[in-house]
Amino acid sequence: MARRKKASTTSGESFAERLARLRKARGFSQTELGELVGISQRMMAHYEGRAVRVPADLLARLASALNVPMEELMGLSPSVDEPSPRNTRLWRKLRQIEKLPPGDRKTVLKILDGLLARQKLVSSGSGR
Repeated sequence: MARRKKASTTSGESFAERLARLRKARGFSQTELGELVGISQRMMAHYEGRAVRVPADLLARLASALNVPMEELMGLSPSVDEPSPRNTRLWRKLRQIEKLPPGDRKTVLKILDGLLARQKLVSSGSGR
């Protein structure tokens, strides 16, 4: 049986590889990105694994969720590499905090401000 040919661009990167790279660079798990675009983790894994055809409406939702032009997602224009977050768990928590009610977000920001101010004091005190 003939193997399915990977569709790729001049860079040699397939759509599946590009989708996985962009998702990871934005700090999303397959489940999280799937939830954002309205598909299951299993379908995300399929699109990152061996899918040859992706519905046009899904391409638009993926590009929007990943904050990239659709041409970049499809490999028609060069990809602008952004550094991956060093701590993807922290990025996921920050996205969850963004969904909190305004009062709760304000409380979280006060806690963070306090921790950062304390760290600044500790750092400036140890530098003497």
